[in-house]
Amino acid sequence: MSILVTGGRGAVARGLSALLTSHGLPHRLGSREPDRPGTVRCDLTDPATFPGALAGVRSVFLYAEASGVEAFVKEAVTAGVEHVVLLSSSSVLSPGAADSPLSASHLAVEQALSASPLHTTLLRPGSFASNALGWAWSLKSGRPVHLPYPGSYCDPVHEADLAEAAFAVLSDPALGGRAYTLTGPQSLTFAAQLGILGEVLGRPLPFEAVSAEQWKAEVDGYIPGPYADALLEYWASTDGLPVEITDAVERLTGHPARTFGRWAEDHADAFAAPVV
Repeated sequence: MSILVTGGRGAVARGLSALLTSHGLPHRLGSREPDRPGTVRCDLTDPATFPGALAGVRSVFLYAEASGVEAFVKEAVTAGVEHVVLLSSSSVLSPGAADSPLSASHLAVEQALSASPLHTTLLRPGSFASNALGWAWSLKSGRPVHLPYPGSYCDPVHEADLAEAAFAVLSDPALGGRAYTLTGPQSLTFAAQLGILGEVLGRPLPFEAVSAEQWKAEVDGYIPGPYADALLEYWASTDGLPVEITDAVERLTGHPARTFGRWAEDHADAFAAPVV
């Protein structure tokens, strides 16, 4: 049984690949831009790349790209794929998910898979802990992080836990065919995350509360307007309101979800101030 791991340049895919390798499970990484030996070209927006990537494959770890999903599903069925594990998002559970830039693509892929004969497992993480990397430039330059909602809560989950969860459902058929909402072990505000990160780095990390309009203007050119609006709307909805935490990571991996502090330790180099 061979496994195709899409999104081969992503942290979750690479973590999953390492786990599959260490357990002797045959697999191939697929990527839009292969950058290591043995990686096949699999551009989820280009159906012409699907037949080669799926040849001989029985299970797929799939990133949620909606534009080519119908063709991907058709080719997967033709190739004899039996199980698809989708890296989706817990945002699909929100009202109006089909109309939100945060969730529409994930929901469309979920729906395409559920309408197919493919055995499907849905991994629905909440907030990636790695979103904090967006603060790195400001922090390394000594500037305060601008936050429109410092008191907004999220459930940061370590990418290593997502990789382990995916490995669990790919390697144990009894765990497949379900939907899992994956969170970190704590509901944390952005301000609290900066506090934890500062403790790990051994220096205070300043932040400044700014208006939604100022933040949106600052990210213009980096974050598309509709996506920025959707983020602001979500952050406003969780401002001062802790989000629900699940034990799905522990049920799948056998250990408690890694803390944001652990993530900060693992990624401290990304925030290191340059030597002057």
